[in-house]
Amino acid sequence: MNTATTLQQLQGLRLTGMAKRYQTLLSLPTHRQEDARTILALMCQAEQEYRRDKLTERLLKAGKLRYRADMEEIICNPERGITKEALLQLAEGRYLEKGQNLLIHGQTGTGKSFLA
Repeated sequence: MNTATTLQQLQGLRLTGMAKRYQTLLSLPTHRQEDARTILALMCQAEQEYRRDKLTERLLKAGKLRYRADMEEIICNPERGITKEALLQLAEGRYLEKGQNLLIHGQTGTGKSFLA
């Protein structure tokens, strides 16, 4: 079986993440290519990441959020009552894994919607 057939099969099975990683691995010089077990593990990891990214993208689109905010854009200072450390802890998302809620409160115009 040649590589083109394998790529077609991966795409036919809708394993887009695996197909992309397979193409990347094939482009490496022969002496830098991994063994079969490692290649399979890398391809499975790539597929998981691809599906997680697609799900996140789909959920964000369905959420119809008013703002497109990045963590780097959030201003952390004492007046706003948020520190960089607290923001980094929230970004990890451990409260989601534990099933905990998050309450954001503050005065009008302080950036609650942007933060959310």
